Amino acid sequence: MTGRLQGKIALVTGIGAGIGQGIALRFAREGAIVVGCDISAQWAEATVEQAAAEGLTIDSVHPVDLTKPDDVQSFIDHAGATYGHIDILVNAAAIAPHMAPVATMDYEREWMPTMVGEVDLVFLAVKAAWPHMVKVGGGSIINFASVNAMRGSVNTGMIAHCAGKAAVLAMSRQIAIEGGPYGIRCNTIAPGMVQTAATASAGTSSGAVAERILQRLVIKRLGVPDDIAWAAVFLASDESTWVTGANFPVDGGVTAA
Repeated sequence: MTGRLQGKIALVTGIGAGIGQGIALRFAREGAIVVGCDISAQWAEATVEQAAAEGLTIDSVHPVDLTKPDDVQSFIDHAGATYGHIDILVNAAAIAPHMAPVATMDYEREWMPTMVGEVDLVFLAVKAAWPHMVKVGGGSIINFASVNAMRGSVNTGMIAHCAGKAAVLAMSRQIAIEGGPYGIRCNTIAPGMVQTAATASAGTSSGAVAERILQRLVIKRLGVPDDIAWAAVFLASDESTWVTGANFPVDGGVTAA
């Protein structure tokens, strides 16, 4: 099946690497007009060039700091003004959370930046895109929870990360309720351990930590960005027009075990 997103205007944040990059490329392959952003101009340009090498086009706005309301508004308004409307918003970007247990986590230097980097930037993008979706009678918003929104970790202290992703999950359900009368759907994807540059730098996608994660998985491999991108295609497409307020674990079965 091809062209599942043909002609749809899809905004994807964090296209420079990892899950955001995987979704932007997969959406473009499925016919969407992709408008992306990233805080790194270099990484965003690399994704644009990768798309071009496949004969695809991704329109990227960069650098964009999604924790700054003016940057977010400029990104969203660029898409609305250039393409006339917005059909899809994928909030794939996130700032790497501070990993520490409750006993040692610093409020100002660790807790608050994690909340801003995982929760606030989702709120800001949804708020900015809202009037554009209302104007055309609806759209699909895809946010990212995590398996850690439902369960803690025995491997790493992550009190802030668990709280942030649980907040995104709860916020998305409320967005679905408030968006219903306007035809705006909102769902979440909850990834398990996905192999990206970020998880590699954190040391969680290889070595002893990865081995412990693999032991808990039903499907014995770590995820890759395209595993998540295919779920996003479904939630962005007309195949899911009766789906809202739902959470989709894409985690190799870790939450089932």
